Amino acid sequence: MRKVIIDCDPGIDDTLALMLAIKSPEIEVVAITTVCGNVPVTIGSQNVFKCLKRCGRLDIPVYQGQTQPLKQPFISAQDTHGMDGLGETNFAQVQEKQIEEKSAVDFLAEYFSKETNTSIIALGPLTNIARALMKNPHLGKHFERFISMGGTYKSHGNCSPVAEYNYWCDPDAAAFVFENLGNTIEMVGLDVTREIVLTPTLLEYCCQLNPEEGEFLKAITRFYFDFHWQQERILGCVINDPLAVAYFIDESICQGFTSYTAVETQGISRGQTLVDRFDFWQKAPNSTIMTEVDTHLFFRKFLTVLLNAQEETIKKDLEKLKMG
Repeated sequence: MRKVIIDCDPGIDDTLALMLAIKSPEIEVVAITTVCGNVPVTIGSQNVFKCLKRCGRLDIPVYQGQTQPLKQPFISAQDTHGMDGLGETNFAQVQEKQIEEKSAVDFLAEYFSKETNTSIIALGPLTNIARALMKNPHLGKHFERFISMGGTYKSHGNCSPVAEYNYWCDPDAAAFVFENLGNTIEMVGLDVTREIVLTPTLLEYCCQLNPEEGEFLKAITRFYFDFHWQQERILGCVINDPLAVAYFIDESICQGFTSYTAVETQGISRGQTLVDRFDFWQKAPNSTIMTEVDTHLFFRKFLTVLLNAQEETIKKDLEKLKMG
């Protein structure tokens, strides 16, 4: 089992990603850190508790992180995820779990003060990572892999014409991490995550195969479905964050190329990832940009884990549903 720390801002798709990570036998979630993003950080932390309780893993420590971006005013994505971050489901608060006393930034800076066999999957704005890197400049050299769900190469943005939300929310943090991490950033951006659409057919399939889990998925994604239809005329919802976790588990799910990448921090291009694929700047690559995704393999793995099903069953069913 490979060890991982997940930095997140739950969020509907963050919650799905957490469930995938926690339930996957290939990885061990050492800790979860929360950051302001889709929702204010206190709401995000409570949503992590709800997820952990549902998965029977309240033992996993949760460290609360930054309440504001480095420089920009905080603008949440509650229009996308609901005021509670879980599609206005308003599930009961979890009383039997508490935030760890240490802050997420201090935890990350100290945990990676020496070389470890642990990776980071960052599913939200990179504010915690940037702050931890400022405290511990060697942080990037002391983990195995760094996966970031964020950015976009050729696909259009989801909160501006050119920017993906996580990097738009805190462009200064993203720019700092790309420039100073000292390790390859594996960028799972909109070029690949836009291909991961949970459709009404797939959602109904989940309800048929595992009614309890299916109804939970239906409850938290209803708001997300409505947003995607109104905003982009997509019948279904794009579930970005689970792809980052699935790719960490199985690298064959996504393919891409290495490049130097910078992040714009100002003006109408705020949050844009400038990917120097053709080496104009002649700088050493700092990132791997994902551009291709095996959608069918993703859903096979994702649904197998979330629905507690046999992978061969999922594979055969997806073929019948014209998904394989």
